[in-house]
Amino acid sequence: MHAVHDALGRIRDEGRHVKIALISEHASPLAVAGGVDSGGQNIYVANVARQLVRIGHEVDVFTRCDCSLLPLIFRFENIRVINVPAGPAVQLPKEQLLPHMDAFARFMIDFMKNEATPYQVVHANFFMSGLVGLQIKLTLRVPLVTTFHALGRVRRLYQGESDNFPDERFAIEDELVKHSDSVIAECPQDENDLINLYDADPSRIDLVPCGFDRFEFHPLDKESARERLGWPQDKFIILQLGRMVPRKGVDNVVRALSLCVNEHGEEANLYVAGGNSDEANDIATPEIGRLRGIARECRIEERVHFVGRHGRKSLKHFYNAADVSVTTPWYEPFGITPLEAMACGRPVIGADVGGIRYSVAHGETGLLVPPKDPAALAQALVRLKRNPELAERMGEMGYARARTLFTWPGVAESLAQVYAHVAGVQVPSVPRVAAGGASR
Repeated sequence: MHAVHDALGRIRDEGRHVKIALISEHASPLAVAGGVDSGGQNIYVANVARQLVRIGHEVDVFTRCDCSLLPLIFRFENIRVINVPAGPAVQLPKEQLLPHMDAFARFMIDFMKNEATPYQVVHANFFMSGLVGLQIKLTLRVPLVTTFHALGRVRRLYQGESDNFPDERFAIEDELVKHSDSVIAECPQDENDLINLYDADPSRIDLVPCGFDRFEFHPLDKESARERLGWPQDKFIILQLGRMVPRKGVDNVVRALSLCVNEHGEEANLYVAGGNSDEANDIATPEIGRLRGIARECRIEERVHFVGRHGRKSLKHFYNAADVSVTTPWYEPFGITPLEAMACGRPVIGADVGGIRYSVAHGETGLLVPPKDPAALAQALVRLKRNPELAERMGEMGYARARTLFTWPGVAESLAQVYAHVAGVQVPSVPRVAAGGASR
């Protein structure tokens, strides 16, 4: 790791940095995470941009302007966020944004042409950003790196008719896989899907995972965290934290809690953090209303607590106050919340899908269970409740795994190596780092 920092320091000192255009059409780094369309991608883009600047690169983030009060260019932490005028300046579901991508691309091409210093790499996040990036590549001959964050064919497989993206998404993704200079896979399952479902060239896939902020997420005293949140000290507490949308499988956690209590005879409480507002109400977040109904049907309404959405700075207290963090989505391209829980020294029970299968080491840092299987989840919860020493050991090992493999500085350093390769920038040899290990 010292060799990485030394080499990157030489790149910075000798002026051999890369100017990068990060495109994230629906997920602004300035947005508050936790809304329907605000989550892992917002966090990813913000942290990648921040860390790339830290190691000496120049970064502009291009995102669609969704509010008429936003300035064209907003600066934070030496990063420029360009709020691209493309479509009405109001919030729209991401499923409705594809028709506005031509306007997005035209604006970006004009903007890039007028820059005094040319961009050397475009890094597109999501398929619509990729469509913009592909037009830029063809027009300006700037290398294109694409991170899909979710693949259309995988989404359609799991969401079926509830997937509201148009079928043309598949053809766009095919073109991006074929013409991107590098496609970033966030986990081995993502890499396999790219090869098997999109006929991707393995030599142009780089494996670089997501990360967590090691200064933001770290172990705290559980009793103090519970006192701060007003949670009971003498209860076994399960935490579900994330966006309140059906595919996250929170109903699975509610039903598993019912089995813990009513079939296994184990006392437990579930705290659900997330929603579209700071208040956990059914109007702001319809999914919460659905979940409350399930809790009533299962006769555990008094054990399920909806605490709303909270700022990033307070989330460490939620993770540290819990006995176990649970996330059992139907599918998950990567999933950042398991990393954050592990970074706080908590065991994780996760669905055996996508990136969770990669980040959670089954039997070591937590337990993996099939999605949509409340009985299996209940058995895993009971196992950890009845064996607190095992839960503590898993939390300790999860902490070590997260800090070794999944930090944002490591992610950014791996991405910087990908950028240097596709841009043909001659930089000192930098070993691949353990951020999941970008590799060709």
